[in-house]
Amino acid sequence: MIEINNLKFSYKRNKMVIDDISLNIEKGYIHGLLGKNGIGKTTLLKLMAGLLFPNSGDIEVLGYTPMQRKVGFLQDIFFLSEEFDVYKMSIENYVKLNSVFYPKFSETDFYNYLEEFEITDRKSKLNALSFGTKKKVIIAFGLATHARLMILDEPTNGLDIPSKAQFRKIILKAMNDETTIIISTHQVRDLHNLIDSILIMDERNILINASNREITSKLYFGVEKDISNIDNILYSEDNIGGNLFVKENRENLESNLDIELFFNAVFHNKEKIKSILSNNNK
Repeated sequence: MIEINNLKFSYKRNKMVIDDISLNIEKGYIHGLLGKNGIGKTTLLKLMAGLLFPNSGDIEVLGYTPMQRKVGFLQDIFFLSEEFDVYKMSIENYVKLNSVFYPKFSETDFYNYLEEFEITDRKSKLNALSFGTKKKVIIAFGLATHARLMILDEPTNGLDIPSKAQFRKIILKAMNDETTIIISTHQVRDLHNLIDSILIMDERNILINASNREITSKLYFGVEKDISNIDNILYSEDNIGGNLFVKENRENLESNLDIELFFNAVFHNKEKIKSILSNNNK
């Protein structure tokens, strides 16, 4: 689906934002792109979408070179930026204007997604809607394109708690084996029970690239009131129910991935966790 080799990019000379990234992203999964603010997540997404051009290295997406912006590529990719502008038009006119660029667009699916988001007035003017409601309309449109690659940059910003739950439900409904969704966010709790794999960016490169299954096979996530007698703990933090902790899973125990705890553990113990996850013998 996406293959990146030795990618480098800078906005200013001698100040790399992305430095020698090599990465493979498989189709049919929802990938979460995580990282601290300002680390380069949006830049990487824009390079994948062909909105920025690399200084050097290669990117192949859906068999295309994104910077060439070929029609076949543009018809099969949807990019939702964190900030966006909308014109003074109704929802239904927005669909008529933009859906022609996507051969697989389904108007039926679009309005079904809007109903899931509890948006019923098709004649509502986009510029008169709240930021969160505008974003829900654009998300619904993107999913209705049935593009093979959907890139969503901070899609839950501006959404209230019920809307975030609706967002997760709609994303899962839209997924299939030919679809790949990349969601970049710093609100890691919003990805709970949604993503299949995690990419973590740090220091101009990819620090972690692992599936949920790989992570939980090599790391154990638990909670105990007293962790003083637990071996191989890599990170812990206090919680109302006790001490949340991550440890090396040498006993092959089963546990559920806690994305926020994992993220914090990675930045607390980078090299050790990266080494554990890179060990294919485990």
